[in-house]
Amino acid sequence: MPRFLRVLHEGSPRFVELLDGALHLLDGPPWAGAKVLKETVAASSAPLAPVEPSKIVCVAKNYREHAKEMQGEVPEEPLLFFKPPSSILDPGGKVLLPPGVERTDFEAELGVVIGERASRVSEAEAMQHVFGYTVVCDVTARDYQKKDRLWTRAKGFDTFCPVGPELVTDLVPDALRIHLAQNGETRQDGNTRDMVFSIARVIAFASSFMTLEPGDLIATGTPHGVGPLQAGDAIRIEIDGLEVLEFGVA
Repeated sequence: MPRFLRVLHEGSPRFVELLDGALHLLDGPPWAGAKVLKETVAASSAPLAPVEPSKIVCVAKNYREHAKEMQGEVPEEPLLFFKPPSSILDPGGKVLLPPGVERTDFEAELGVVIGERASRVSEAEAMQHVFGYTVVCDVTARDYQKKDRLWTRAKGFDTFCPVGPELVTDLVPDALRIHLAQNGETRQDGNTRDMVFSIARVIAFASSFMTLEPGDLIATGTPHGVGPLQAGDAIRIEIDGLEVLEFGVA
């Protein structure tokens, strides 16, 4: 199963592929058909977020139990919003809690990375435009989500989108367990089979009015169990078939 990471090499972010236990440099993003180079990097190299999206498209209320816990109804069609690329946090980093905000929540999600440009694609062909999958946490400032008419501020703070550490291609996303632990205690334990709208449906819907570019990231929604972050927390997110994403809170 092809597995890709992104690391800092000689002062610059570079993509690498894990081959036979070694991290081989690529000459570009893997979704762009990058070639594998002979040069390798140390396995101890700290991973960066394995994405370089032009946009981050997120799906709200895509799990029925989560919609219930948020006192909302399941939407009739995918309910989308954006997070800015500047919100991305590398694995092992720290989510910075905004001053004056009483509640900032974690939301563990399966991330989908687009491999081929998608514009007005059908649901039947949508999955052909997927390159791979990664782990995402959609961090949310609930105070601003309730206060503001739109969610830009609530979702868009720097560090509010931990991603990684791996990007995996050959993964069947239909029934993957999503588990989040906060300081060792289980908070979320769901499965992608409980999605309201499939990944194919989300891609087809999104591409009906905007072009999804190679490298774009889709956060596909969170299962029930979201809860508040506190300074000093250690968060660990596990999704079947993907490397664990860990980050702290300050």
